[in-house]
Amino acid sequence: MTRIKLIVGLGNPGPQYANTRHNAGEWYVNALAQSYSIPLQLETKFFGHVGRGMIGNSDCRLLIPNTFMNLSGKAVGALATFYKILPDEILVAHDELDIDPGTVKLKQSGGHGGHNGLRDIISSLANCRDFYRLRIGIGHPGNKNQVTNYVLGSAPKNEQRAIEESIDEALRHTGDIINGEHDKVMQSMHGFKAPV
Repeated sequence: MTRIKLIVGLGNPGPQYANTRHNAGEWYVNALAQSYSIPLQLETKFFGHVGRGMIGNSDCRLLIPNTFMNLSGKAVGALATFYKILPDEILVAHDELDIDPGTVKLKQSGGHGGHNGLRDIISSLANCRDFYRLRIGIGHPGNKNQVTNYVLGSAPKNEQRAIEESIDEALRHTGDIINGEHDKVMQSMHGFKAPV
């Protein structure tokens, strides 16, 4: 049973991006750090904000890259290499266009699905796709030409509230995710849907 040793929250740096849909992964890691009283501090050698603490019964590191999304792998690769963390010991939290706001899914491996953060992480891990993903639903604008503006925009209040409730649901299951109880998490968390 593989335990998660590193949880990464994807987003773009800077106050102009803080409340945009693309930063949903960062919202989750910030909420996780707050829930478990894990301070996040900028560590330039890891190109991001890093914390370490006990979540459930496990020693775990948290990382929010301070690179732009399409360079997320720079931070993940640096930290994973330094601490000898294997790809299947990493959980990456990110926004997901293909599922609705208010839902959150766990999966292992797979492609990047057009997500530039995942694309760069896969590249930084020598094209290994075995890391886990926490997919935080933000919905799709309905037209692929609108995706960039959509992910870099803020959700309306009702959708934002649903996204935050799905992040709360993920927080409740994080200890089990870290401990490798993935089937249990999927059965419970995948049935959750916050109203929009």
